[in-house]
Amino acid sequence: MTTLKALLLILAILVILVGGKNGFKAIISFGLNFCLLFLSVILIAGGFSPIVVSVLSGCCILAITIYLSDCQETVANIAFFATVIVLALMVVMIIPFDHLVQIEGFSSEDSEEVEAFNLAIGINFESLLIATTILSTLGAIAEAAIAITSGMQEIIEQTPAISSQNLRKSGRTIGFQIMGMTFNTLFFGMFGGNLALFILLDKLHSTFGYYLNSKIFVGETFMVLYSAIAVIGVIGVAIELMVKKVDNRQVKQD
Repeated sequence: MTTLKALLLILAILVILVGGKNGFKAIISFGLNFCLLFLSVILIAGGFSPIVVSVLSGCCILAITIYLSDCQETVANIAFFATVIVLALMVVMIIPFDHLVQIEGFSSEDSEEVEAFNLAIGINFESLLIATTILSTLGAIAEAAIAITSGMQEIIEQTPAISSQNLRKSGRTIGFQIMGMTFNTLFFGMFGGNLALFILLDKLHSTFGYYLNSKIFVGETFMVLYSAIAVIGVIGVAIELMVKKVDNRQVKQD
């Protein structure tokens, strides 16, 4: 058994032991999402538009992640609608910004590893960058949407007569906590993943301007910024959808 297989087996056992039925659902969700990503790679390599494939597979990944989580159906519906809305807004933002920043393709730091290969793969690298960016934001917005909607639903169940103003205020309080944790996770993930590169550039006595013009550094920074913006957006949209749900319920009761 290889090290990778051993770690995967340990992960699966721990998830099932700790999470039980929900842990098993999480494993199924992970497996389905992996298959979707693998299918996306095949479709893009086969000539389909990377942006269209990433958007369609992104919607499917969000649906699998949210509906296989341990939350009520109404909460899952609101979380899914919020993520789809934010995904659409992020696509509108990502396309022009990725075009302006011009960081598609391989960086100079990767040139030694890929110089023996032919890079004429028949796919637009800019479209591929946009597709990668879209898929990279999915995990953050799905997690934030589930967390905010579940938290607000718990408040609604505990205090059914809560006003829209107080519910919105409570939702923002929960949202601020989620944003703080998510931003730290994104930042340390980016920094940890490129720590060796940062040490190498420091050993080479690179200037700060080199960092700002490095494809790898700029690309990773943009990924963090996109994910952070998406998290803020999905929290705001989810809060308003939950408040609207309470308003509609109170109107029906009256």
